[in-house]
Amino acid sequence: MRVLVLGGDGFCGWPTTLKLSKAGHDVHIIDNFSRRKIDKELNSNSLTDIASMSDRLQAAYDHDMKLHCADIDIAHNYSALKAYIKALRPHAIVHFAEQRSAPYSMISEIQRRYTVDNNVLSTHNVLNCILDIDPGIHLLHLGTMGVYGYSKDFGRIPEGYLNVKINSTEKDVDILYPTNPGSVYHMTKSLDQILFQFYNKNWGLKITDLHQGICWGTQTEETMLDDRLVNRFDYDGIYGTVLNRFISQAATGNNITVYGTGGQTRAFIHIQDTANCVRLALESPPKKDKVRIFNQVSEVRNVKELAMICSQKYGATIEYIDNPRKELKENKLEVDNAGLCSLGFDPIFLSEALIDDIKFIASNMKNNLDPDNILTSPKW
Repeated sequence: MRVLVLGGDGFCGWPTTLKLSKAGHDVHIIDNFSRRKIDKELNSNSLTDIASMSDRLQAAYDHDMKLHCADIDIAHNYSALKAYIKALRPHAIVHFAEQRSAPYSMISEIQRRYTVDNNVLSTHNVLNCILDIDPGIHLLHLGTMGVYGYSKDFGRIPEGYLNVKINSTEKDVDILYPTNPGSVYHMTKSLDQILFQFYNKNWGLKITDLHQGICWGTQTEETMLDDRLVNRFDYDGIYGTVLNRFISQAATGNNITVYGTGGQTRAFIHIQDTANCVRLALESPPKKDKVRIFNQVSEVRNVKELAMICSQKYGATIEYIDNPRKELKENKLEVDNAGLCSLGFDPIFLSEALIDDIKFIASNMKNNLDPDNILTSPKW
């Protein structure tokens, strides 16, 4: 299958690109390398040493993965995006090309506006290209569990659609799950959902929206083949997801910093599962009758529990600090992930072996860590 991966240089995009290529697909990348530029903007860095894209492509080729990459800003260069898709004629487009950090989207008006401009425009541009060039192209989009919010007001979180009874007509209907975004970033993912519903309803576009939990880990089977293929590893308060941040803190002799009481319960997924889930969804395209929504989740964990695991294993001190985020102090969470499981998804659960893998990387790369970047999350 010919596949175009938008944002293929990123934390989730790069290992997924390799996974799809290794599985035998003809994979092409579009990226504007904005994530690397944001590192410079924030004076931050990946804990791992990330190779240039040219070196990444050469390493992939050396391991029988022939990738192609174009530098295009898909939000602001529509004509170049359309020309590329028209020439390539992909069977599917995987859309990772959105600013992915909730804290980044809440820093100031600059980051708020950038997140909305980049994320919403890029999604709408891709939909327009598909409609005008080939409505049969399957669009797979990396969404977020954050669109649902984190309360149990509606019970167990279903996969995108909530079955409700209309009091006035006594009819049972499925509606798009009411969104409750907690940041500008999550708001853009909520807007994406509306765009997908509209383009599917009016033109029958084939769309799969993958509502992903918090992604942890850094390496996959493919990224471990060569040092030049290594994935990025964010540890800072802006882009570092909670478990990666805890492990890197413990591995480098820093305190594990927990926001608030640590009573937040969240859905998690390992980076290897991210790549596997995208492949499963790609190879089993949906029908056109409605947007297919999967909860891309392996397990549900409590933040304090994760901190305790890392503390006990590595002897690190847990430090509870004021929560910079406007969120519930504690919450319960149940999530349905039956859709991907029906396609063969066999989740990877948190294990000591996987934690050790991350600690090994963090320990070897500890000279790259700047302690001043750990507590950098803005308050909102």
